[in-house]
Amino acid sequence: MKVRHNVRAVLLDGDQLVFLRREWPGGTSYYTTVGGGVEAEDADLEAALRREVMEEIGATIGPASELLTLTEPGDKVTVVHHFFRADVLDMDLNRRSGPELDDPDMGAFSPVRVALDASAVKALELHPPELADCLRGHAEKWRA
Repeated sequence: MKVRHNVRAVLLDGDQLVFLRREWPGGTSYYTTVGGGVEAEDADLEAALRREVMEEIGATIGPASELLTLTEPGDKVTVVHHFFRADVLDMDLNRRSGPELDDPDMGAFSPVRVALDASAVKALELHPPELADCLRGHAEKWRA
């Protein structure tokens, strides 16, 4: 069985969380974390995370700590999703460079800031649901 690893960033920017709003032509929009697949040239999971954050929202981040790991078994490929918490140090959308930004079939990726509290997280259509549950439990603690 082949295993593929994805990295995702739960980003804090002051008293706000930063997510991506995904919009599809003719589809329903939803919110997710910044991130993507680990590539062969990535030195480790954190290097992949930093690359993905820069590609998708043009941001640099501080230290990252793994928050949640979810495994998605499949017939041919098992995907392991690694969610890291990190603070945004700076963000400039002009630095975005991910290949998905130029592919209209991938839909739109718009960074969105959300208040760092459980009710704001609950109000989002956040994917995956396990992450939403985890963040609702952590939001108040992080705000303090």
